[in-house]
Amino acid sequence: MKAYIFPGQGAQFTGMGKDLYEKSAQAKEMFEKANEILGFRITDIMFEGSAEELKQTKVTQPAIFLHSVILTKTLGETFEPEMVAGHSLGEFSALVTAGALSFEDGLKLVSKRALAMQKACEVEPSTMAAILGMEDAQVEAICAEIDEIVVPANYNSPGQLVISGSVAGIDMAIEKLQAAGAKRAMKLPVGGAFHSPLMQPAAAELKEAIDNTVFSKPVCPIFQNVDAQPTTDPSEIKEKLIQQLTASVRWTQTVENMIAAGATSFTEIGPGNVLQGLVKKVDRKMQTNGFQ
Repeated sequence: MKAYIFPGQGAQFTGMGKDLYEKSAQAKEMFEKANEILGFRITDIMFEGSAEELKQTKVTQPAIFLHSVILTKTLGETFEPEMVAGHSLGEFSALVTAGALSFEDGLKLVSKRALAMQKACEVEPSTMAAILGMEDAQVEAICAEIDEIVVPANYNSPGQLVISGSVAGIDMAIEKLQAAGAKRAMKLPVGGAFHSPLMQPAAAELKEAIDNTVFSKPVCPIFQNVDAQPTTDPSEIKEKLIQQLTASVRWTQTVENMIAAGATSFTEIGPGNVLQGLVKKVDRKMQTNGFQ
């Protein structure tokens, strides 16, 4: 069975989508529609902008979404998903390509999500850190001991877990995790504590937008970040999409569950190839490829 996966924030690069825009009339039309919806020329930043400009959350998230979704549209009938998933932001790309959301509605929600997350980041200093070379249970136990907000945010692959929380909490966690034997424990260059309770204000804003958006039944199951379980139920999809902002991204478990459900290959659509690498860390024998 063919599984398609879609990347999240961090995969952006200057020049992303430019080839698509220049070679496909359909892609060009969709990019121009996106400029109109967003109220600024995101294509200028994607194609010619600096790394710094691309790093702004209000740009990064729509840019990655557009790259993935428009690229998928240009694949035409060769895109035949039997199951889909996306890492964090990538879940929106997965939903649009599987027919659960229209392109326009998906872009509006992604833009709303990016702005709401940016706002939540400004409320309290917060950050994230990557922890390598430890069992998930060990990391969870140490986070739970700390008298600050510190939670597992991204279960990326066995031995790679990202934690999220207040700056003080993350500093304490890094110290404790290094002492407990983590191979590496390093802060990430992010603007805030994504996928933690500190994103609650953003989740409240996004809930209103999601509640007012029409979702359809997707053409295949989507394995969602919150519980790594497959679903085609629009009301369940909406609920989990709201929870996603404050909950952990269970990517390791998602890949494991997709393989258990019969996935024989994983195709990553969008900038970069990070997700292909994470799939290989879960199952070295799994076939992976990508379009970018």
